Amino acid sequence: MAMGTQIMAASALSGVNIVFLAALCVVWIRNYRTFRTALVLGLLAFAVVMLLENAFALYFFFTMQSFYSGDPHVQQAVLVLRGLQLVALATLTYVTLR
Repeated sequence: MAMGTQIMAASALSGVNIVFLAALCVVWIRNYRTFRTALVLGLLAFAVVMLLENAFALYFFFTMQSFYSGDPHVQQAVLVLRGLQLVALATLTYVTLR
């Protein structure tokens, strides 16, 4: 079964989210080595968990296509949620790297 356009877009957004999260992890690891604060460690834990979540999402998009392809409303909801996550991570990455 071919992957739907909306799920393909959601997969691409998950890939971009992974890139943003990897960049955040690099910065926050460097900051934790310097400052050793609980806040930076918490930010790093957040980034690692979100990175794993996006990696699992990509895995499920490609292995369980039939689950997502059955209902266009599910596809649309997944795409919207990935888009919102992208906006949040892009903002956080911008602010962090600035």
